Amino acid sequence: MKPSQQSSNNTTNIVVPLLVVMTLMFFWNMSRNINDVLIPHLKRACQLTDFQSSLVQSAFFGAYFLVALPAGQYIQRKGYKAGMISGLLIAAIGAGLFYPAAETRWYPLFLGALFVMAVGFTFLEVSATPYISKLGSAEEASSRLSISAAVGSVGASIAPYVGSLLLLHEKDISQQTIQALSPQALQNFLTEEANLVKLPYVSLMLLFSCMAIVLWFIRLPIIADETTTRYSFRNIFQFRHTLLGVGAVFAYVGAEVGIVSFLIRYAKSLNIDQLTEQKAALFISVFMALVLAGRLSGAWILKKATSNRMLIFSAGGALLLVLFAIVTTGLLSIWLLAFVGLFTSIMYPIVFTLSISQLGNYTKTASSLLIMGIVGGAIVPPIMGYVSDHVGIKWAFIAPLLCYAYVVWYAIKGYIVKTSANN
Repeated sequence: MKPSQQSSNNTTNIVVPLLVVMTLMFFWNMSRNINDVLIPHLKRACQLTDFQSSLVQSAFFGAYFLVALPAGQYIQRKGYKAGMISGLLIAAIGAGLFYPAAETRWYPLFLGALFVMAVGFTFLEVSATPYISKLGSAEEASSRLSISAAVGSVGASIAPYVGSLLLLHEKDISQQTIQALSPQALQNFLTEEANLVKLPYVSLMLLFSCMAIVLWFIRLPIIADETTTRYSFRNIFQFRHTLLGVGAVFAYVGAEVGIVSFLIRYAKSLNIDQLTEQKAALFISVFMALVLAGRLSGAWILKKATSNRMLIFSAGGALLLVLFAIVTTGLLSIWLLAFVGLFTSIMYPIVFTLSISQLGNYTKTASSLLIMGIVGGAIVPPIMGYVSDHVGIKWAFIAPLLCYAYVVWYAIKGYIVKTSANN
């Protein structure tokens, strides 16, 4: 066979697997970003405080923290395809649990359903990302990952809009109106609200189940790890820049999840005429669309500037936008928060790259630890909810402000390697 023909066949061989994994990334990103609309919906359906409703993100991102390492070990033993199929089936079970949760209108069951879904998504993320990076030439790995992240961002961008149409009302129903209902009318109203989740989440259950079946029959290239050398997990704690990088991931994810979680509630608190919850959800779509735009342009931008300087610019820009949003009001304040998405778009790959610098064979262990840093998305929103309940929702945004301040510090000093694998 001629070299050109062999190269063409190799390219063809990875197209189908790449499209399959990108499809998975589209739907799991879309599914998890419906949470930002689910928060105000469950707040009303289950009559919750801001703190209680923010536990949606705690249940979801807490799963990443608890399951990332076991999922990685499972995938090491069973392979990437088994990890993706298992992730889809677990996510399908979680989505299916929304039906009994809606029937009982029991908030802990909603949280349990979200946790199970997130366990499935953790399996998908831990298996799909490295699989794409190894699916083809090493020189084009970053390009494949960038395209895949962009596809996932498209799903994340349309999720708030689709979710708002399914879960939020075209005309808002005030809390005063709800409180004025008779006991029986109130129960009927809350039951109807809870039932709104049945259609989207049962549909997701069927979708994930069908995708698992299809994936079972698709022949994916088997990719072996480059090395089987194992290192003690505790050895990673000698690398200061890596541990501080976990803190940066925690802060970045916590700030982003916190902002989009409270964006609808914040917009409604400003009492702007004609700005319903359904319309306010569009600002989350704008946030995610700007994340997509930033990721598409990020590869080019990073060729023109050093990573730590770009991180200073990104985190510093996000910090200033949140600060100005706190001290201003009206639509300007909401737009400032929406534009944070543009500045956060390339933070994660930069932090990830800086955190695993000069780790050698410890890189895989560090990667698992960094994924655990996603738990920031489980902790920062409840902090914001507590502040919102006791001081006011505008002041809740001080939490992401402090998070971005930490990322700026990490980009200035924290990323510096003081211990490397070669020392």
